[in-house]
Amino acid sequence: MKKTLLGTTALVAVGLLAGPALASDPLKVTVGGNVVTGFYVVDSDDIGGTSFQDTKVAVVARNIDIIAEGTLDNGLTAGVDAKLMLGSDFSNGANFANNNGFATFRQLFAYLEGGFGRFEIGGTDGAAYKMHYTSPWFVPGNGVDSPNIYNSAITPLVRNSTYSLLATDANKVSYFTPRLAGFQLGGSYTPEVSANNVKANGLGLIPSGVTTEEVYEIALNYAGSFGGFDIGADGFYTAGSSALANTDPEEYGFGLNLGAWGFTLGGAYYNSSDLTSILGVTPGAGDEVWTAGLSYSTGPWTVGASYLKGEDDSDVSVDRENSMWQVGGGYNLGSGVDVGLEYQFVNNKAGGVVDYDSQSLGLVLAVGF
Repeated sequence: MKKTLLGTTALVAVGLLAGPALASDPLKVTVGGNVVTGFYVVDSDDIGGTSFQDTKVAVVARNIDIIAEGTLDNGLTAGVDAKLMLGSDFSNGANFANNNGFATFRQLFAYLEGGFGRFEIGGTDGAAYKMHYTSPWFVPGNGVDSPNIYNSAITPLVRNSTYSLLATDANKVSYFTPRLAGFQLGGSYTPEVSANNVKANGLGLIPSGVTTEEVYEIALNYAGSFGGFDIGADGFYTAGSSALANTDPEEYGFGLNLGAWGFTLGGAYYNSSDLTSILGVTPGAGDEVWTAGLSYSTGPWTVGASYLKGEDDSDVSVDRENSMWQVGGGYNLGSGVDVGLEYQFVNNKAGGVVDYDSQSLGLVLAVGF
């Protein structure tokens, strides 16, 4: 999952966009993206007598970004951001048959920015997602909060993200205020949570009560320095409605980063209600996730350790939880090329019956372009 944070500080590295075009010129188009690869040696518990691979080659081609941006003659900045994404496992036969392995424009939105703030409209993540701080990523292209590479024999039994994902990528409108004294406020509204399909993009109307709708997001974050420390903090709240048993799914969370002398200490907390671990709307369901980590950067080197734990206690008879440790680091070779070494320890539990461990050691190569 690619991370985006509006109003960054020294805690978060930002990518460079093309310079503004002249007023008489068309918007300038740039193309970029990233590919994360890794070779892992894996030691995983057997499940029901089934053993799993002891080596793994991971290829994560998350997105190709096509951005058109320019400055208008009235001083406003306008642009379009299109994210061409591949499925999370495009070598898997089942996913390929379901078209998850093909490239699609998962996000496509337009924006307008000026002294009034920033306005976005289209298919993209909301304010709660984009303004969130969490535990640091120190291995190139991977971390415990929303990992791109997850080496376990089973998928997580509980969500492994502190980000608001209720209306992720759905068509929405968002507004972000100018940053004042370090503070910025953002809000989003999603009429209906669905894929960015033909109907959602203009042809006809979608029936009410079919899926989650009228999702509101509000987020507040702070980015600045105080007493020699770089500080990044946020809090968010997301709510929607569903026709399923008059269920009203909700999410809230907060995050904090502290940086000084090359160190970054970060963490986040998330809580949901009427949502299952896979973001399905279910009355009474809910997840609780927290994460913490510490990284250190000097020159081209970054090293660190982090931990995430998720729990689903909506069913008192079958408690579910998953956890993940990560230790490692990376080295920047220049021009967007990073190499890293990563150790993962993953555990999944359910109701005292399921208790599976997996550990892995891998060499990572990440290339941004």
